[in-house]
Amino acid sequence: MTAALSRSRAAEIAVAGEFPFTWDDFGAVAALMYEVSGIHLVEAKATLVYSRLAKRLRVLGLRDFAAYRALLDGPDAEDERSAMLSALTTNVTRFYREPHHFADLLDKRMPALAAAARAGGRVRIWSAGCSAGHEPYTIAMTVLEALPEAGNLDVRILASDIDPLIVQRAAAAAYSADDIEPVPAGVRAKHLVRAGAGWTVSPAVKSLIAFRTLNLLADWPIRGQFDIIFCRNVAIYFDDPTQSRLFGRFADALKDGGHLYIGHSERASAPGLTPDGLTAYRREARRG
Repeated sequence: MTAALSRSRAAEIAVAGEFPFTWDDFGAVAALMYEVSGIHLVEAKATLVYSRLAKRLRVLGLRDFAAYRALLDGPDAEDERSAMLSALTTNVTRFYREPHHFADLLDKRMPALAAAARAGGRVRIWSAGCSAGHEPYTIAMTVLEALPEAGNLDVRILASDIDPLIVQRAAAAAYSADDIEPVPAGVRAKHLVRAGAGWTVSPAVKSLIAFRTLNLLADWPIRGQFDIIFCRNVAIYFDDPTQSRLFGRFADALKDGGHLYIGHSERASAPGLTPDGLTAYRREARRG
């Protein structure tokens, strides 16, 4: 992005504030975010980028974005790149977000998956972009509603996110009363427990989930294929070529007949994926 700016344009102030923030600064940050995460930051996000990274400059005691960029490119850049990623990624989530997906999982997918698990089969579900844990815990509660003995069978849920700090928060499973409000009363009574002034999930829910830090655009150290993948409201932050590559990899990672759930504003296009309900896609049988 920076290379595409004229010299005069690059030097212009993008956001006037405590720290001068030029279009060259924005371009450098945007290019690095794209490199490390695939997230495509458009110029309309300049004010948001400034406001979030200005907090990092204050914490670090830096005088300007030139010093911050030098830190991001320096020999000890890994920790600050991770902090930058945490600052610039959006973690909007809640229990039972887009509830039709969980109704579909419970009513249409779980009967066959429960039967397979009870017969000794392997069932795997992936929450790709798990944020603060609301999605994978909702998945686990849905699984337990259909299969109460899931913890004693070969049923596991992978929950991953690129941000190590949000993965730690998800694994801690500490929620407020407002957080758990969307959870139906009957489900809440079985699967949530009080923890001090807040709430956490039951041991049965926790036991189904493994949390991992994982970059969706890097290598996936994953063995075997998935019956279900949730990747909702993640691809909207990628450009079209990146989305196409990601959905193709998800198609490859699904078993024949497996399902991919995506966000209501997203569309998946990849060989082998066929629309199957509202923002759900079915992996068709492979030939040969």
